[in-house]
Amino acid sequence: MSTALYYHPIFLEHDNGFGHPERPERLTAALEALEEGGLLEVLDRREPRPAGEETIALVHPQAHIDRVKHIAARGGGHLDLDTPVSPRSFEAALYAAGAAVDAVEEVWGGGLDSAFCLVRPPGHHATIGRGMGFCLFNNLAVAARHAQLRLGVERVLILDWDSHHGNGLQDVFYEDDSVLYVSFHQFPHYPGSGTSQEVGAGRGKGYTVNFPFSAYTGENAYLAAFEEVVMPVARQFKPQLVMIAAGYDAHHTDLLCSMLLTAESYARMTELLKGLAEETAGGRLVASLEGGYNLGAVSASIFNTIAVMAGSDLRAREETAPAQRSMERAAQVINSTKSALSPYWDL
Repeated sequence: MSTALYYHPIFLEHDNGFGHPERPERLTAALEALEEGGLLEVLDRREPRPAGEETIALVHPQAHIDRVKHIAARGGGHLDLDTPVSPRSFEAALYAAGAAVDAVEEVWGGGLDSAFCLVRPPGHHATIGRGMGFCLFNNLAVAARHAQLRLGVERVLILDWDSHHGNGLQDVFYEDDSVLYVSFHQFPHYPGSGTSQEVGAGRGKGYTVNFPFSAYTGENAYLAAFEEVVMPVARQFKPQLVMIAAGYDAHHTDLLCSMLLTAESYARMTELLKGLAEETAGGRLVASLEGGYNLGAVSASIFNTIAVMAGSDLRAREETAPAQRSMERAAQVINSTKSALSPYWDL
C-alpha cells in the first residue's frame, strides 16, 4: 500500500503575523511527530507543484486570484480581519492547491493508494469569489474540479470534519449533484452557516449534508452520524474518489472550538472513510489539512489519520480523554439531518 505525504517548505513562508492561531508550527510539529513516531519512513514523501492560475480558475474568478496576487506583491495586507496575505502567501496558496491537485492525479492514475496534503494556507472557507477564515483558495474544491474536468472523475465525496463549517466548499458545490459534501461542525460558530436544512439547491438538492452539532459533542455522536446517515448516503452515491477536509479543531484541547474528539476519534473516522473508498472508489482517498490549533493535538491527530491511510498499526496515544456527554442533543441533530435528506436518499 502506497501513501504519500505532500509537503513543501514554502508553506512555512505564509505569515499570518504574531499571535495568529494558523501558524507555521502546525506543520513543523506534525512533521516532528511523524518522524519521532516512526511513520514518516513508511510514507512516500513528495513535494507538490504549484497549481497554475488556470487551475485555480476552475473554481475562483480571475478577479479573486488577481486580488490575492496583488496584495502579496505589494508586501501584504488582509482579505478580511482574520485572513492576512503576506509577501509569500500567493505562492504558498498555489502550492497548497497544487498539492491537492497532484495528490488527486496520482491517486486517480494508480500511482498511489492515498495521500495526505500537509499544507497551509487552508482552504475550506474560501468561497467562489472570496477568501476568508484563514483561507485564500479552496484547495479541495480546486482539486475536485480538476479531477472532474480534466481526469474524468464523475462522482466525488468530500467529508469535512473541521469544527468550523466549510461554507466555501458548500458554496462551490451547492447546486451540484456530482459532489457529495458532508460537514460535521460546531454550531452556532464561525462562519454561522451549515444548518441541517441546507441540503443543496437545484439539481444539487440532497447532495449537501450538514451536522450542526452543539458545543461539547463527542466521538459517539460523530460515529452515530456516520452509521445512520453518512455511510448509507455515500453507498447510494457511490463516489469514485473520497476526499477529507481534515481539520482537527474538534479535538477536545483545541484553542478555538469546544468539541470533544480525540486523536483516536480521527483514526476511527478515517477507518470508515478508507473502508468506503475501498468499497466504491478503488481505495482512492485524499486528505488535505484544514484547521486545528493545539500543536500537540493536531500532530497526534494527523499522525493517526495518516497511519490508518497507510495501513500502519502505529498510533499516537493520549493520556487523557474527555468524558462523553449525553447523546440527546446530538441525536436530535442527526434526526433533523436525516429528515431533511429523506426525500432524496433511502434512509
